[in-house]
Amino acid sequence: MSDKKHKTLAKQRNLFCCQTKVIETQSLNFSDMNKKHATLFKILLALFALNSITLYLYFSSSHHHNDNRRDTTAEGFPAIIPHRGPHLSKPWPIIPSYLPWSLTSNVPSKSCEAYFGNGFTKSADVLPAKAAVRSGSSWFRCHYSGTLRSSICEGGKIRMDPGKIKMSRGGEKLEDVIGRTEDEEMPEFEDGAFEVEAEERGSRSKTKKLVGEEFLNEFLPVGNVMKHTMRGLVRSIVVVGETDFTCQEWVEEPILLITRFEYANLFHTVTDWYSAYVSSRVTGLPNRPHLVFVDGHCETQLEETWKALFSSLRYAKNFSGPVCFRHAVLSPLGYETALFKGLSEDIDCQGASAHDLWQSPDDKKTARLSEFGEMIRDAFGFPVNRHHSDKAVSDHYNILFVRREDYLAHPRHRGKVESRLSNEQEVFDSLQKWASDHQECKVNLVNGLFAHMSMKEQVRAIQDASVIIGAHGAGLTHIVSATPNTVILEIISSFFRRPHFQLIAQWKGLEYHAINLDGSYANPGVVIDRLNKIMRSLGC
Repeated sequence: MSDKKHKTLAKQRNLFCCQTKVIETQSLNFSDMNKKHATLFKILLALFALNSITLYLYFSSSHHHNDNRRDTTAEGFPAIIPHRGPHLSKPWPIIPSYLPWSLTSNVPSKSCEAYFGNGFTKSADVLPAKAAVRSGSSWFRCHYSGTLRSSICEGGKIRMDPGKIKMSRGGEKLEDVIGRTEDEEMPEFEDGAFEVEAEERGSRSKTKKLVGEEFLNEFLPVGNVMKHTMRGLVRSIVVVGETDFTCQEWVEEPILLITRFEYANLFHTVTDWYSAYVSSRVTGLPNRPHLVFVDGHCETQLEETWKALFSSLRYAKNFSGPVCFRHAVLSPLGYETALFKGLSEDIDCQGASAHDLWQSPDDKKTARLSEFGEMIRDAFGFPVNRHHSDKAVSDHYNILFVRREDYLAHPRHRGKVESRLSNEQEVFDSLQKWASDHQECKVNLVNGLFAHMSMKEQVRAIQDASVIIGAHGAGLTHIVSATPNTVILEIISSFFRRPHFQLIAQWKGLEYHAINLDGSYANPGVVIDRLNKIMRSLGC
């Protein structure tokens, strides 16, 4: 043994001897203590030992059993969440116009909250959650709105078999699928396209439908929708026993199942965005969900906003085989939202601030569209507390002219956009000269060529505008993201006189003006005169 090791051992022996002497000394001191102090010391020593054992067991269990730790979805439904590092879902943002979405049966029918918020007051537990907690099987229920005549359905432990959904793959580049028909892109569900597991009793259970036609007619009525894909999806769900419910792939975090119809049109896509947002809030999802498109549409520019709003996006046919969802939410069709229904029925609601409604609730007022608009702005990283006064810095005003231009929208589109303003370029040129000659304050005319701008750039232009002007067209749907006190001026051809944007402005509480044309030609002088009046009202 080396001298170095001998010296080390000698030091250790000396240290041990010292420690022994200390312990002996302490023992002598303890023996001198009175009995009361000795008892107190033993109690403290026992508590210290118990705490050490508890910490050891906790960290040992956490280390060895992390892969099977249990978590809960909304309302305590069971879900086994494996260890996957940081949470994969985006958190909900903090936005000024947010109001609670708690489910209550006290929401009056036909009220603004029933139309735009949580009016889904009638629930049906098809497979009760309590039984699922006890047995580990599936659960399923629907929340019905008598005002909108539609349901948000959700369930746990749901299996999807893409091979039993007849539709194109989806998600392709537009140029690769030119000429593909719409029927090829819309889903047809075979029985068993979706499955849930029920507890087996006695002999092996026979496969059966989850719900019958009576339930579908009550909770998922067809209404005016020619092809109700959500109804078809629920009709396809079959109940199987534990031995027949097998999964090769699990999606652990909550997902939304969405079917889109007019997916390349901004107005109809906004109705889909809103339906997905409402579905997420009504079902109490703790974070922004992941999306599964149950359709076969190709990619569009609008997917940029889908991805910004929610946690991720995937097409149903892109799964390699059957997949199981711990928590799936079925989002109603965009046709069943108030944004679309307002075109054919009277929804007498006025936009108001969330602060005012929190202080003084009013069934004839809503802040839900403002909340949604803030959600879109925040999704792209823009501030959500900006108001009109922030836009007019040093008497500088942005006037956004939303243009209509040719672009290829979908596989059946010819790339030509129908004009709603026959002399649009003439009007724009006149406005440009008016803006450059404006003396009272500095005016910046923004050329809103949205077809050649990213979605983020479009939303930025909307939020920075003091005035938004344009001919009737889907691009004006962006006013849902406009900030408070933005003024809307719509030029309406006599051939396209529908209330889409007047209603959105009303439901958001925005000032709205319209120039109704006789035909599709607009006199530039009339447009400038109306714009001068608006600018004077803004203090310019």
